[in-house]
Amino acid sequence: MSLGGKVACVFPGQGSQYVGMGRQLYEAFPQTRALLEEGGEVLGMDLKGLCLEGPEELLVLTANTQPAILAVSTMAWTVLKDHGISPDFVAGHSLGEYSALVAADSMRYLEALQAVRRRGELMQEAVAVGAGAMAAIIGLPLEEIGEICREAAQGEVVEVANLNTPVQTVVAGQKTAVERAMAAAKARGAKRIQPLPVSAPFHCRLMRPIAQEFAQVLARLEIRDPRIPLIATRDAEPKATAAAVIQSLVEQLSYPVRWVEVVRRLIQEGVQTFIEVGPGKVLSGLITRIDGEVKVCQVQDPESLEEALTLFVKV
Repeated sequence: MSLGGKVACVFPGQGSQYVGMGRQLYEAFPQTRALLEEGGEVLGMDLKGLCLEGPEELLVLTANTQPAILAVSTMAWTVLKDHGISPDFVAGHSLGEYSALVAADSMRYLEALQAVRRRGELMQEAVAVGAGAMAAIIGLPLEEIGEICREAAQGEVVEVANLNTPVQTVVAGQKTAVERAMAAAKARGAKRIQPLPVSAPFHCRLMRPIAQEFAQVLARLEIRDPRIPLIATRDAEPKATAAAVIQSLVEQLSYPVRWVEVVRRLIQEGVQTFIEVGPGKVLSGLITRIDGEVKVCQVQDPESLEEALTLFVKV
């Protein structure tokens, strides 16, 4: 049921976490409570307390952030689905791809939680806390940022990690190399440079050593062909089989998130309405900057759910 055009549900990833996320969903919708409680049991951690109470210094650790965002996104998806919304496509930004796969019935929620928990642990093991960094550079074209990374590396690693909008690119790598890239971007006239609150440098070659072990993690799960078409951030192409999903998730660790291409591909496929499902409004802002003509809304609490539902009517 929609006002016209196709609908895509998109799921946020790292950088969308905040203390208290999911609280209003937990209090307002009884069907969401088991997701936090059962998820905590499976992981052997206080997932409910982490999401609802923090503390922030634990929430920002990637091994904790990843299951927390997945859990809250799945809570929001459950409520949205219960209100009769069935999207034509799903996609997720980085970690959000796992939430999208849960929505597409390609991964079971509890297994996805275990996978992203281990993903976060492996990422943190690959680069010690404080040794890596990520930063968003706004106002410079991608080609120039690529040049900056090559010049700033000086024998270390700093690479393009997220292509978020035509003028917002995230770089990742070793902390000192990222700092050199930030300084160079400022000197070249970047409008804004923002260090990201993450504890590991995602989507760069520093993650390659963990690929084989993570592939083994995924191989132990029951991953099915997605029931809703998934556009992957690895290459902005649909992944129709379980094998293609697994390969894309493994490669995603060390390759850039091609979010601009994902959004444009969805629009090309006829999507006119994007629903950001999960904590925050990061993706909504990015999508609007990529194409200001599409409809964008969020579902992260009861109020935003009601606002989103006003875009839909029974036909």
